[in-house]
Amino acid sequence: MPDFADPPAAGARPAPPRPRLQIGFVLLPRFTLSAFANFMDVLRLAADDGDGSRPIHCRWAVLSPDMAPIQSSCGVRIEPDERLGDPARFDYIVVVGGLIESGGGLPPGLAPFLQRAAAQRIGIAGLCTGVFALARLGLMDGYRCCVSWFHHQDFLAEFERMRPVSDQIFVVDRDRLSCSGGVSAAHLAAFLVDRHLGRAAARKSLSIMMIDEPMAGDRPQPGLPLELNARDPLVRRALLAMQQNLHAPLPIARIARDLGVGRRKLERHFNADLGIPPADASVRIRLAQARMLLARSDRTVTRIAEETGFCDASHLIRVFRETEGTTPDLWRQDRAQSSPDHQPDEGAVA
Repeated sequence: MPDFADPPAAGARPAPPRPRLQIGFVLLPRFTLSAFANFMDVLRLAADDGDGSRPIHCRWAVLSPDMAPIQSSCGVRIEPDERLGDPARFDYIVVVGGLIESGGGLPPGLAPFLQRAAAQRIGIAGLCTGVFALARLGLMDGYRCCVSWFHHQDFLAEFERMRPVSDQIFVVDRDRLSCSGGVSAAHLAAFLVDRHLGRAAARKSLSIMMIDEPMAGDRPQPGLPLELNARDPLVRRALLAMQQNLHAPLPIARIARDLGVGRRKLERHFNADLGIPPADASVRIRLAQARMLLARSDRTVTRIAEETGFCDASHLIRVFRETEGTTPDLWRQDRAQSSPDHQPDEGAVA
């Protein structure tokens, strides 16, 4: 005989539908607040009409083994919502990392929780340096993972057999997801919202956050100039070392030694891959940064020279003139005048 449920009482409200996307957050000690907030806000804005923030279409919770407040790298503390419990109540577990040097192991109970989630084939994501914690547990073995260019060398130093992806903003490899941090966390969240709620919901979230449009995971990370798009792994690692030391450029011999090769071998790889020696690549990277600062800030040429590793303003001006055919100040003026937002003075004659 069929088992019929009792009809709802008169006037009773039907149970709300199950959210289509449920996320459990694990915040590591000294986590990066921006990565967490960017990911969270995409969910929040997709979960409700407008920016009402009701967890209707999405649900989220900050998880903890002991319910103690978790301090971010900037000092802000977050109160957990729930204990770890069964990871199966979520579609994804998102691990948010932060300062590498602050890590002395995972809080008690967290490793078994993440390993259980992996065994249950629940999606696991690492934001910022959260992927380091997953790799330490062996949860990234056999998976591609995204690491910020800034932490590329740190990752290689700890995980010699792994080859992190540092030229994309995020990577999705089956049930493992990872992103480089910062605004890329918003794009990874938008990817999941698109997958579970639809593209309109993802675009709506990003639009309210003043982000133009969703970016695909293979969008290059900001940092290395596009003209130095190296294929050789050794060259890529050397370029990343240069990028990480813009203000105080490392000698080429030091970079080669840190990479475990001789200077001549490094030079051969650069010439074969990019057609230029490492010293020229270093100058190009620093000039690209100088152009960016000239275009997007009002810093003086002297300060830009200091921040990009040139001896002084005269050195930057000389190198800039050799490559651009003009001085930094004139380049900035010409760019400002050619900008679509530039308006002529009211007294100017048309």
